[in-house]
Amino acid sequence: MKITYWSDYACPYCYIGEARLKKAMETLGISDKVEIEMKSFELDPNASKKVLGATTDRFAKKYGLTKEMAAEQIEHISQLGREEGIDFRYASTLYTNTLDAHRLTKLAQSKQDGILATKLTELLFDAYFTKNLELSDHQVLTQIAVEAGMNVEEVKEMLDSDKYETQVRQDESEASRMGIHGVPFFVVGEKYSLSGAQPEETFVLALQKVMEETQDIIENQGMTCGPNGCHIG
Repeated sequence: MKITYWSDYACPYCYIGEARLKKAMETLGISDKVEIEMKSFELDPNASKKVLGATTDRFAKKYGLTKEMAAEQIEHISQLGREEGIDFRYASTLYTNTLDAHRLTKLAQSKQDGILATKLTELLFDAYFTKNLELSDHQVLTQIAVEAGMNVEEVKEMLDSDKYETQVRQDESEASRMGIHGVPFFVVGEKYSLSGAQPEETFVLALQKVMEETQDIIENQGMTCGPNGCHIG
């Protein structure tokens, strides 16, 4: 089974949704049977590469809230993250451009190593929402990549270029063609779509449905021929 999802490292619901999806996979005992591919979706492609202000101030301005109301909303989202076992520190995040983090993800995915790509994704989310690091900082990204198991020289060379930017833009163009305007957005089994950080139970139901339909296909095979002869139904 394959699960494709669009996400951004500065999106709190993306981190929460990914955590719930993985719990659902663990509940069903299929973690080692599912291929997961993250696709890029920058919430703000024009975001600065430098931190321009506090998260509470940015949140208040964006949604037309007072600072007190913004702080309450941020804490509510943080609590949702903590309920998933994440040391969620949304209020003190350092908001910057995430393009280079997405390009780094593309480099990891180019290795055709699902474990590596998943590890990098987890570390990048953790770096932003728990460690509150700047994901536009090349030194930070390099350290994260090395921790994930990537080659330091290859990472530095990539970050100093514009490599993989085209692939990031292609993901975003695909999302636009599909009518995806918000993340996270999951496509399960290349058939069922789930928008937002759905409850774990919803992910379980979607995964079960795909598994059941796959089993139906296997059990209801049509007439076939093989090396040992033809099946007579």
